[in-house]
Amino acid sequence: MPEQRAQAPAAPQSAVPSSLKATRRAGLLVVLVLGGLTATPPLSMDMYLPALPAVTRALHAPAATVQLTLTACLAGMALGQLVVGPMSDRWGRRRPLLTGLAVYVVATALCAFAPDVEFLVAFRLLQGLAGAAGIVIARAVVRDLYDGVAMARFFSTLMLVSGVAPIVAPLVGGQILRVTDWRGVFVILTFVGAALAVLVWTRLPETLAPADRHIGGTGEALRSMRRLLADLPFTGYMLTGGFAFAALFAYISASPFVVQEIYGASPQTFSLLFGVNSVGLVAVGQINGKLLVGRVSMDKVLGAGLAVVVAAATALLLMATGAFGEVGLAPVATALFVLMSAMGVTLPNAQTLALMRTKHSAGSASALLGTSSFLVGAVASPLVGIAGEHTAVPMAVVQLVAALVAVACFVGMCRPWNTRTTPEGVGS
Repeated sequence: MPEQRAQAPAAPQSAVPSSLKATRRAGLLVVLVLGGLTATPPLSMDMYLPALPAVTRALHAPAATVQLTLTACLAGMALGQLVVGPMSDRWGRRRPLLTGLAVYVVATALCAFAPDVEFLVAFRLLQGLAGAAGIVIARAVVRDLYDGVAMARFFSTLMLVSGVAPIVAPLVGGQILRVTDWRGVFVILTFVGAALAVLVWTRLPETLAPADRHIGGTGEALRSMRRLLADLPFTGYMLTGGFAFAALFAYISASPFVVQEIYGASPQTFSLLFGVNSVGLVAVGQINGKLLVGRVSMDKVLGAGLAVVVAAATALLLMATGAFGEVGLAPVATALFVLMSAMGVTLPNAQTLALMRTKHSAGSASALLGTSSFLVGAVASPLVGIAGEHTAVPMAVVQLVAALVAVACFVGMCRPWNTRTTPEGVGS
């Protein structure tokens, strides 16, 4: 069934392309705005990570319960994308984005005043629901502007900007804890969200022309998603990226306790190590975009990245179970660095290969990609703390299982050796 389009007067053929060209010419400005939007998850979670043990003590809650504040934010971002993505296909990118940013600012401010862990979990859920707008619409805007190899390169460039957030966020969070408590982290995030909303309002133009918008409401949105999911390779790339993200998020949610509680590092040392790992992710992402894309098959690079993730997760599990005897922080930090760095080729290539399979419905496709990643990550978060905060075994097990499932989805559903698979046209 062909997708329904908004009935609008036909624009001259050159009108929309010239608008998109003008947006592309903004170059660095577009990268900075979209990078700020995709930085919403690391800003919302990573700046807060050094404070997790302090929240546990201040709110008199167990570690597993406090980790639910991460799960709630992640689940909100997952579910919010399912709503905002199709909305952006119907009404354009700007209106849903600005509404989401406004609600994000309010929810983040409420987190700063949460009286107990239950309220904090609820406010974090709202924060995630609103923050989803930035994530899903940023990907849709990239799909509006670019295609194929150019899209893959832009995603890698975007990682350079958005990758600064996980480097800076925990460092800033650690320094904030020197002068105030964990509530101050949310105060800073409130101001960051407000600044980003102003930047989007003044600097990001609409990238989806009225003639390309969909009508039909919820029913049409669901049919569009069903068509996307019926495409086996699209679903395979979606799940591959989702389970790879789960391995990454197992590290994000467990590392504050592993590094600080098990190995005795300070919040500042943890922040420094987290920043170094993020540098590895950004650097590998740039190698992917500048050197590999266009020269090496994205499927081959994705497969190599998954293999490295499996190897790093296996090493972490062996160290956590004592197979190598008593190990210090340095070997564990090295394995985590390798795992994080491999995400620099795994995540952007999985997203690009999935989005290349849909010319239209970019908002719905982006919503499915984001929702699958964040839902799987939300499940992984409490699992890493199931055995308490004094063992790294659950983190390593979750990482290895997630990585192996990602490999199975990539091989079994994407079938990268099948060169007859065409990358375009699904849902068009």
